[in-house]
Amino acid sequence: MKKITIVVSALILALTAIRSADAAFSVGGENGWQLSTDGIVDVFSTYNSTSKLPGGTRTTSLLEGNTTGYDQRFGVGIGLLPSVVGFNVKAPTTNGVDSTVRIGIYPTIQNKTANRFDTSPNIDFREIFYTAKGAYGELLAGRALNLFMGKNILTDMTLLTAGVVPGPDFRGGTTLGHIGSGYLYANFSPQIRYTTPDFGGVKVAIEVGEPYNISPDTAKTNSPRVESEISYAKANGDTSVQAWLSGLYQTAPRSDTAAARPGKDNESIGGAYGVGVGFSGLNLLFSGYGGKGLGMLSAQDGSTLAGLNQTSVDAGGKERLYWGFLAQATYKVTSSIMLGANYGQTRQEETDLDSQSRATLVLLKNSEAATTSITYNFNKFTQFIFEYTYAQNTWFDSAKQHSNQFALGTMFYW
Repeated sequence: MKKITIVVSALILALTAIRSADAAFSVGGENGWQLSTDGIVDVFSTYNSTSKLPGGTRTTSLLEGNTTGYDQRFGVGIGLLPSVVGFNVKAPTTNGVDSTVRIGIYPTIQNKTANRFDTSPNIDFREIFYTAKGAYGELLAGRALNLFMGKNILTDMTLLTAGVVPGPDFRGGTTLGHIGSGYLYANFSPQIRYTTPDFGGVKVAIEVGEPYNISPDTAKTNSPRVESEISYAKANGDTSVQAWLSGLYQTAPRSDTAAARPGKDNESIGGAYGVGVGFSGLNLLFSGYGGKGLGMLSAQDGSTLAGLNQTSVDAGGKERLYWGFLAQATYKVTSSIMLGANYGQTRQEETDLDSQSRATLVLLKNSEAATTSITYNFNKFTQFIFEYTYAQNTWFDSAKQHSNQFALGTMFYW
């Protein structure tokens, strides 16, 4: 379960990565050096009432539940985005190149579950990278949000709220938003990335990153994980348009002693996309993804969730197929009040071996969630959010589990 805690505590999105240019204040040093800071304090109270977990041997539900009846749980903690303290150091512009270092510290606020007197926070140095930007484009090196499905997450309105409240096996500090019910978690990882200059709103990026285990039988990760993205964004007055297409590819050999397909390669191949338009306070978004060897929670679950019977390959070592989507609409009623609604699904397909093995293990077919929210901006740096989410899991034997979830929270930005 330690691996699960690590993965889910990593369900922290890179809002500060897009806010760092709007740091609250900066301090100038000698010879053109600058230090700036930005951050968020994020607190949500949540309540969820979840139906009982269906009996039998099946992949674990993302939702709270037991086999005897409804579960009810109240909690106070963080939403999908935890509290953040970010520091940015900018070097003097040299030969037309602007160089910046970003360090992001992401603490949770909850006490330890096993010991309520243990107030030590889970501090995660989620971001630590430098960028060098010039006429040639931008080079990034360090730990940052991956390209594949990165924009799918960053454009979800529940990035700034709670979304799905996970069950105990997946609870590591944050809620899930629509992770596992509309898109997969992109993860932060060590990488080297190049992004082209802006060509009329179009940018192309390519990333060479640290490889992951694709299956529980992965013997070694001797090939890099390669991700790419082409994006378009334009704004004119109160009208905006954005679109993107991202991809992922990686191979990894299986152990020579694996029970199935010894020595053969597993592959992770994925594509993600999205399109959004905005006009007069109304913003519409549709995003989605598909691929094989991915997972139901994070891109390339691999062996991480094997203890919960969730991996990206079947018992014969064959990669499963995955796909999902998210549809969303938000509307600014006034300059201070915004209404939002979205619906998403994450799905996997059974292999022939999976369907023949239902007597011993039933796979989760899809996880879906619908969220409605009201956001009130008290001022430029304080907002309050009320949200309702209906979440449901369905297995391949048609068994279902559902949850009604409420969240009330506040966020302070600087």
